[in-house]
Formats: sequence, C-alpha cells, structure tokens
Amino acid sequence: MESRFRMEHTLPSVYKKMIELDAAVAGTGIDPALLELIKIYASQLNGCAFCVDMHTRDARESGEQERRIYHLSVWRESPLFTPAERAALEMTEALTLVAGRHIPDTLRKEVIRHFGAEGAAQVMMAIVTINAWNRIAIGTGKRPEA
Repeated sequence: MESRFRMEHTLPSVYKKMIELDAAVAGTGIDPALLELIKIYASQLNGCAFCVDMHTRDARESGEQERRIYHLSVWRESPLFTPAERAALEMTEALTLVAGRHIPDTLRKEVIRHFGAEGAAQVMMAIVTINAWNRIAIGTGKRPEA
C-alpha cells in the first residue's frame, strides 16, 4: 500500500528539520544500541509498522541480538535488559502513552540516576523524536515493503 502523500515532497523544509533533529539527537552521545531499542519500543507502542521494520533492521545491522529485539514488547518480564535500559524503556512507555497520565517523579529520578541529567535529556529527546516520526509515518500511511 502506498502512502497518501510523501511528507518530504509535500513539506520539504519542515521535513528537513525533522531529519536535522533526528541527526542532532543521534549526535548527542546517546548509546546507539539504546537509541534503537527506544525507537523500536516506541514504534511498537504506537503501532507504526514502517518504523518497527526500519529500526529492527537497523538494530540487527548494528549488532543487536535478535533475542533482545524479540523481548522488547515484554521487557518487564525479560532478563535480557540492564537496569539502565529498563529505566529508558519505562520512560519510553510513559512518554509515548503520556495522554491522560503524568510522568512520575520516581521515574524521572530513576532515569537521571542511570544516565545523569544530560543522558536523561538524550533519552527523552530520542523518545520525543521517534514519536514524531511515528506520527508522520502513520499519518501519511507509510508501510514497510513486503
């Protein structure tokens, strides 16, 4: 199924800013493996097949273990994630599903404890950015290739 329109052609100047934001977040020093886990998990939560497909491929190509990718949707029950990754995944869920909820102070403190203030900001900006990409992909009807 083709998308209804291509954002990069319809609104290229704004789309370019999204690409720049994405590159800026990746350039902050956030661990690339963690960045891909955040992107996959937020995309799963949002139901964005295009982004799940893209980021699982990217994670595998960068050396992420298949098993960890498979366990993302059940990370709370899985022994495969570090305490820092668990904090980042919990923040991913909280920010992605923020409507009608609040982020608990305990979660903010936990993310800061694992990553420091700058690292926590990197994690949050990664979550914000992938959520924006998910909405662009879903909104324009992007689908992965069969």
